[in-house]
Amino acid sequence: MRLRVKSFVFGALWFGGLAALSAGGALVAQTAADPSGDVAENPGPPARDLSSALKPGAVRKAMRKVADWQLQTAEARFSTDWTFAALYDGLLAASRTTGDPRYRDAVVKFAEQTRWQLGPRFAHADDEAVGQSYLELDLEQPAPERMAAMKAEGDKLLARPDDPAHDLWWWCDALFMAPPALARLAKVTGDTRYLDYMDREWWLTSAHLYDPAAHLYFRDAGYLNRHEKNGARLFWSRGNGWVLAGLARVLAFMPADYPSRARYVAQFREMAQAVAAIQGADGLWRSGLLDAADYPHPEVSGSAFFTFALAWGVNEGLLDRKTYVPVVARAWKGLVSHIYADGRLGSIQKIGAAPGSLSPGGSYVYGVGAFLLAGSEVDRLAQGKRAGVQR
Repeated sequence: MRLRVKSFVFGALWFGGLAALSAGGALVAQTAADPSGDVAENPGPPARDLSSALKPGAVRKAMRKVADWQLQTAEARFSTDWTFAALYDGLLAASRTTGDPRYRDAVVKFAEQTRWQLGPRFAHADDEAVGQSYLELDLEQPAPERMAAMKAEGDKLLARPDDPAHDLWWWCDALFMAPPALARLAKVTGDTRYLDYMDREWWLTSAHLYDPAAHLYFRDAGYLNRHEKNGARLFWSRGNGWVLAGLARVLAFMPADYPSRARYVAQFREMAQAVAAIQGADGLWRSGLLDAADYPHPEVSGSAFFTFALAWGVNEGLLDRKTYVPVVARAWKGLVSHIYADGRLGSIQKIGAAPGSLSPGGSYVYGVGAFLLAGSEVDRLAQGKRAGVQR
């Protein structure tokens, strides 16, 4: 995915330069090449005031600490880019869970500044991702301008003919970006044509990128024949995290009687089983899923998306509690261990398309969004809230 930057979002940060202030006042490296995050060479001590217990108070405290740090360090850089779209999803979830309106208010403020617009490219999933938060806000407080851009995009997509030689969603990450937006558009408008379009495109992508034996997705066709050092096929953690979380976020807005819903549930369960089977001893997953030895450091963004989806599956009654609650508990404990004293969430792999190296002090907004989504579902799990609660 290519990075786009909108000039009006930089605000008060000295972003064209070399540094920004963290919530604790320390200077952290900040490059103009990647507004989605930074790497702190010395991120400081880990947070000592947090607990990884599956108790609502503990979960919410961890969510607030991370969300507060991210707002202070990134709000002036908000944009319609896919990286920030994932953060907005997490911020909305954080307000619903913690009761603190500041996170939601920051998303509304940005949406109003950008006039509820999507990214500039038509039919590009990355530029449609921000529509998810707009439509969730529209469901809370309906207003024509909140859904107008996504509806215009959806109407153009309905008229767009498929290209048999080129999938619309040719990379697996796209399954988190666009399908949940279209599912929400169908909910907002009551028009199932958007869901039907999403359904057709999902299974075209799945037919080309989903491995029915491994129950994992290749990132794109360029990875179909690539292998890890140990000979295993190459499956990227965050890429599969995007998909599993995308499945959850589609199913949350798909009617129970939708004709192909059972196919999504089946794929969700297959992937959940595959992911749970390769969880690391520390509760997290490595950047390359099938060669942990070559990626000794855990990767937080993929792990957070897995945690969100698995917890959601338990909460919605799609995954067995006895089997998956221990997986979620270990994963949440692992995620919390990567929060620093100032609220920075580290060990997030930078923008990429494949497994790669990462820094303990690396923090990027999409990983924080995933963490906040995970926290929202872990909180539900801690409260014993089961099926029937959307989003």
